[in-house]
Amino acid sequence: MASTAITSLANSAASPTNSAPGSSEGTATPPAAELPRIQKYDVPAGAHPHDVAPAADGGIWYTAQRTGKLGWLDPKTGETVETPLGPGSSPHGVVLGPDGAAWVTDSGLNAIVRVDGGTKAVKVFPLPSSAPRANLNTAAFDREGTLWFTGQAGYYGRLDPASGAIEAWKAPRGTGPYGITATPQGRVFYASLAGNHIAEINTETGEATVIEPPTRGQGARRVWSDSKGRIWVSEWNAGQLGLYDPDSKAWKEWKLPGGRPQAYAVYVDERDIVWLSDFASNTLVSFDPATEKFASHELPSPNASVRQILGRPGEIWGAESSADSIVVIRTN
Repeated sequence: MASTAITSLANSAASPTNSAPGSSEGTATPPAAELPRIQKYDVPAGAHPHDVAPAADGGIWYTAQRTGKLGWLDPKTGETVETPLGPGSSPHGVVLGPDGAAWVTDSGLNAIVRVDGGTKAVKVFPLPSSAPRANLNTAAFDREGTLWFTGQAGYYGRLDPASGAIEAWKAPRGTGPYGITATPQGRVFYASLAGNHIAEINTETGEATVIEPPTRGQGARRVWSDSKGRIWVSEWNAGQLGLYDPDSKAWKEWKLPGGRPQAYAVYVDERDIVWLSDFASNTLVSFDPATEKFASHELPSPNASVRQILGRPGEIWGAESSADSIVVIRTN
């Protein structure tokens, strides 16, 4: 498959608030040599790649949502290999497990699916009958190796990869559970898009406790932990980046650059730089917590629709789901 490389764009600043959105303060464009490079890789037409995850072998996993497959991309050659997940499959999320396998949340199968990193063998873990049509969304491994997951129909749950035991609970406010993250300290949080909140899951009891962001109706879509265990939130409806500190229980929120931003995905890299996808401006946006400034990086494809971001040191990966392509920003 073909790949193209471009250089990304501009820098902008924003002001934080403790209980309300901030405002844009201006822009500045650094020299092109200082900007990270963006490279685009095409995947098979019609795949509609939804989520991506760096693989243990240097490749990139992606969920081919419309064709019911898990794809693997070789960044060196652009070649792809796709593995069918079963009749009726509609994979949404994918994460790399401690075992080196890809773990997929499959809404079509209503199951967690494991794909071996070497043999590509597929193993399916159906959800219990108490969680029918859960509309599985996203998963995250905690530091004990347990897989936690969300279902937009109003569920969250966990899977023990060692035993195969799987549990699911009804979310405290019904529909909405979307993004999920585990902190380095072992805590697990999810975001509820329809419920306009985040929640912490008690990893012992499975009980979820709702945590209210300052902005009402903000549309908390995805969450990601930084190295300190602070929770960064993409607020879709409000076009904001939120920050929740579980220790102090304090919040901050920043408005993304532009007139009417739409913050979809959020990811925190190894430097604790925060990355978001903005549907309105068709960009990936980085945020430096030290300077509280944003930088916007234009995507190669129009209306790219990057719905999730993951990475590894020096690389920020996302899927242009509307363009059947995968993109990477190389920051080193």
